[in-house]
Amino acid sequence: MTSKLTAEERAGLAEAVPGWTLVEGRDALHRRIVFADFSHAWGFMSRVALLAEAQGHHPEWSNVWNKVDITLSTHDVGGLSEKDVALARAINGLHS
Repeated sequence: MTSKLTAEERAGLAEAVPGWTLVEGRDALHRRIVFADFSHAWGFMSRVALLAEAQGHHPEWSNVWNKVDITLSTHDVGGLSEKDVALARAINGLHS
């Protein structure tokens, strides 16, 4: 069963998932990634979609031209869980 991250796990988030920040007023992680153009951003989103589907955990996201904003939170537990950390790591692996 998935559960919310502990205080100790949260303390290590900056090191565990570089580039991600906590969302103010919400128990979630966020990252904005900027690409050269729309095609690169869309291609990245396609790769993330395949990862997310394989993990059974889907991001909240948006795309405007060359920017992709991603927010991760586990709705089943009402906040951050290891599922979010795992998906953030996988996303970082696609965009190093």
